[in-house]
Formats: sequence, structure tokens, C-alpha cells
Amino acid sequence: MRITIPSRIGFGTAPLGNMYRAIPDDEALATVDAAWQSGIRYFDAAPLYGAGLAELRLGEALAAHPRDQYVLGTKVGRLILDEHESTAERDLGEKGGLFEYGLPNKIVYDYTEEGTLRSIEASLKRLRTDRLDYVWIHDPAVDFHGDNWRAVFEEAMSGAAKALTRLRDEGAIKGWGLGVNRVEPCELALERADPDGFLIAGRYTLLDHEAALRKLLPACETRNLGIVVGGPYNSGLLAGGTHFEYQLAPQAMIDRVARIKEVCARFGVDIRAAALQFSLAHPAVAGIIPGASRPSRIVENQTLITAPIPAAFWQQLKSANLIAAHAPTPDEVAPAL
Repeated sequence: MRITIPSRIGFGTAPLGNMYRAIPDDEALATVDAAWQSGIRYFDAAPLYGAGLAELRLGEALAAHPRDQYVLGTKVGRLILDEHESTAERDLGEKGGLFEYGLPNKIVYDYTEEGTLRSIEASLKRLRTDRLDYVWIHDPAVDFHGDNWRAVFEEAMSGAAKALTRLRDEGAIKGWGLGVNRVEPCELALERADPDGFLIAGRYTLLDHEAALRKLLPACETRNLGIVVGGPYNSGLLAGGTHFEYQLAPQAMIDRVARIKEVCARFGVDIRAAALQFSLAHPAVAGIIPGASRPSRIVENQTLITAPIPAAFWQQLKSANLIAAHAPTPDEVAPAL
């Protein structure tokens, strides 16, 4: 597989950018330390997360560890400027207000070849490192760009994708792909370029997976590309939270979770364990990166991915049409953790 994640579970750093709430520095650093102590060695960041705040915190937390002992990914497509803007009024498409508590630096889109190289250089400084392993082109999709998303996607393919392909071929990075919340850009990228995989958030989960199963995941499996599943808890709804797709969950999704929880209760299964193990079960999935803003969540996630779940549980979810009948489940595909 062209994308590999150590232990198949990594750490998504969006919460370190003060997503939803202001997190004290010591708590953020302790969370990264807990991830390290638990054996996690893949860390995923992005300039968007708190306007550079997550990268700064991650860089500080990892500075004490040898660079060859962990795998590091970040994203391109946005530049963080020195000038400031109102975080409450920042244009994040459908994700407005997501990092209201982050740094006030202005964020601008730039998917050009030159902008990609500038973004990488800035990320390396914030992360206190001399190299990246994986680089994802961030959000050339409808949820951030509306009806103009295809034009943005084309710019990303002719600019960022070209730059990242060259960096990969030169050995400067191990691989690249798209980091998105939508399936469609990934399917188009397979036609337009030679990505190594995709980081796709919220689209291969217990709640939302049918679109990815139709074409994208089979194609990735055939081409030996790796899928990294971000947001396996669907922004928290599958972990006891109130958000889905980074906003307050609609009633339909709340009701669906309630039905899944009924099955969980019948079999004595933690819905969080079901969520993580479902995402890991597909053979095209290289790993998952659940986010966490508290150290205790890290330990919980590590326990949940190995919690026993009876085969009858998955069969019941399929019988109740709560997951797709053709979706691989852990009782059918045993992931090597």
C-alpha cells in the first residue's frame, strides 16, 4: 500500500487548533504526549487548524523526539498570513466558525504550484522539522468552494498536484493525495493524476459510507492506494457528542445513532468501538486518525480498536439496514493492528 500508517491509528490534530473551544496549551501538549506514550506514531496537521496553532503545538510537542521515529503529514491549499482577521467572520464555507478560538491570522486559499511550496516551507517552520512524509491537498471541494469547486479543483490539479508529484519523485516526500470531506474530488483525482491515496474525513464511517463504497474504495484497493479515514466519529456524534459534519447534528442523524445504539446495547458493544473498527475493516484503509483534545481520549481510542465485537452484531446492523450489506466488517476482514 502506497500510504502506510504505523499501527493503523494516528492522531488528527484539528482539536489542537482550538476547534469548538479554547484548549489550554498544557492540555494540548499533554494530549500529544499521551498519543506518543500510547504508541501512536502518525500525526496529521494542517495550516487551517487554528490558523497554524495546531502545527505550532504539534511541533513543540514532537521536538523532543527523533524525527525518524514518527510519520508526519500536513496539508496545502491555504496560506497563513501575518495580517489578522476576525475569526468569527472567517469564510470556511459550510464549516463557518469551526476555528473561532484559533489564532487571528488571516487565511487565504492558494492551490498554485508556488503557493504549495510556500505552504510547505511555512509548515516545516511551525512543525520544527526538516521534512514531511505525506502532504494532502486540502479541501478542493464543494463544502468549502460551493459551485466554484470544480474550477478550484482544476487549479489544484495543475498547481499543487504537479508540485507534490515532483517532490515525491525527488524523494522529498513519501506520498500525496487529497485531504477532503467529499468523495467526488477523490474520484476525479484518480482520473487526472497519480495520487498515493486520500485522507477523507467522515465519508467512510458507521454513519456515512455508501458513496465511498460504490467506486472510490474499490478503485483504491485495485491501485494499491491507501485511504486514511479522518473523523471516524463523524465530528463527535458517534462518540457521545452533538456535532455531525462539524455542525450541530440534524435530527435524522441523531435518530440513526439512536438505532445503532439500540443494537449496541443488545450485544454489549460500545458504539465508539464499532465506529473505529468499522472504518478499519476495509482493505483499502491504511489507518484512522480520530482527533482528541484530552489525554484520556487517546487511551480510550487505543482500547476501543481492539475491543471484542461479536460477528452477530455486524450481521444485525446489516439486517436492520444500518450499514451497507456489502461493507466489509471486522468479522470478515481481520485488520492487522
